[in-house]
Amino acid sequence: MSARHYIDEKILELAKSALNKKAAYGTDIDLSQFEEAEEKDQISELSKLPEEIQKTILNAGIEVSEEGRSGSFLQLDHSVVYRRLQQRYQGQLEILDINEALEKYPEVCEKYFWKAVKPDRDKYTAFSATHPAHGYFIRVFKGQKVEKPIQACLLLQENARIQNVHNIVILEEGAEVQIINGCATAPKVKEGLHIGISEFYLEKGSRLTFTMVHNWAEDFYVRPRGVTVVEDDAVFVSNYVLLKPVKSIQSFPIAILKGKNSVASFNSLLYGLKDSEIDMGSHIILEGENSSGQAISRAIVKDSAKIYSRGILEARQNLSKAHLDCRGILLSSDGMMYAVPELLSQGAPQSHLSHEAAIGPIAEEEIEYLMSRGLSKDAAISLITQGFMDVKILGLPKQLENYIQELILQTQEENM
Repeated sequence: MSARHYIDEKILELAKSALNKKAAYGTDIDLSQFEEAEEKDQISELSKLPEEIQKTILNAGIEVSEEGRSGSFLQLDHSVVYRRLQQRYQGQLEILDINEALEKYPEVCEKYFWKAVKPDRDKYTAFSATHPAHGYFIRVFKGQKVEKPIQACLLLQENARIQNVHNIVILEEGAEVQIINGCATAPKVKEGLHIGISEFYLEKGSRLTFTMVHNWAEDFYVRPRGVTVVEDDAVFVSNYVLLKPVKSIQSFPIAILKGKNSVASFNSLLYGLKDSEIDMGSHIILEGENSSGQAISRAIVKDSAKIYSRGILEARQNLSKAHLDCRGILLSSDGMMYAVPELLSQGAPQSHLSHEAAIGPIAEEEIEYLMSRGLSKDAAISLITQGFMDVKILGLPKQLENYIQELILQTQEENM
């Protein structure tokens, strides 16, 4: 399906006002250096993809067999080429191209489209709003607890292209689901830009676990922009895994805890390699009574990589609490890590916000102890970093947890 442009004039005018507005963080990008991609033909099944593409998406957490998934979505460059819902999950949820959804459900445009993410936030949201976009629309119906994860893959197949994505996820009251979002580039892609707008809406008593695995090219730019709105008794868990080099990524997702007893948890595992510039963070806004949040980051810096780890906890409700935990290991004298925790209590003197941050090398005594037990120095460092990059903080199903752990081991073997 060709991308169409469902957008009202007010949103368009806001976006146009910000076409040259630099982002608050991250390297500024000249968008004119990248071309928009052409439409591609659909495929009948993921196994029809070229073998090198199958391997690429596997490294981004996507199961080609789909045996462990309730549904799948694949976008190549600008085109949605595949989406499928397993038969047994019909009636529990739906997976559509965002353009199909906006045509099928006009009320979606009114209620959700560009309502959480503001089109004038910066030049990247402005570009997305003023150009046709694809992306996924996922809705889980009231009371449905989906047993197997949905998988969505956003892949760049052509070099020097812009991938413009707009995703909407809606969990109706009492619904539960896991989404594995794999983002990657094909082997021949050297450079390009991904702009990803994500608007998530969690209704009362729902639960979403959203795990994003990024596997980009070394000269690739990534600019996601996401906001999640969490209502009464709903839980949002966001997991982010980046284990491969990337030219520049800047992401600062926001969770607005509007509801009573609402919860948000951001967890990230970052491996900064080569000359990657990684500017990651999260912003939790506590508005609901007894709302709570946490942000946990584990980062390793090697080579000349730079990691900026940001976090904002903002309390607007007396009966609320949140904690931020950022830890980093520097393995290179050429690398850099910058931890930036911010706590803001506004009109909520009885709220409780806390943070802890630590950056440093691996302790020599730990390495020496393991070497005294027969390990080489490299093996000792590898074992210590494995323990540091604790996959258990993500709270994933065992199969996916094991898979992420394998990716970490692979990364360490390639870079030690």
